[in-house]
Amino acid sequence: MSIKVEFFSTPGCSNCDRTGDSLKVIAQAFGEHKVTWRDVNLLGELDYAVELGVLTPPSIAIDGQLVFPKLPSTAKLREELARRLAREPT
Repeated sequence: MSIKVEFFSTPGCSNCDRTGDSLKVIAQAFGEHKVTWRDVNLLGELDYAVELGVLTPPSIAIDGQLVFPKLPSTAKLREELARRLAREPT
């Protein structure tokens, strides 16, 4: 079983572009079989974003729950993913 990370951004969001790539690298370092990354266009999936509680980009949801309404540091994201993976049965 893998963790699904969804990165909510909008076209033209310079903060999204700048930091999203570095966060994606952190998630991918765990391996594709453990963590999947999905870039979500907030405007294209507005209903889904609202359902999760995403108010502004960039935001991160993990396994269908809004975990970071504002961008975390790379260390915080790494810590959260490691914590969740440690809870999962192998």
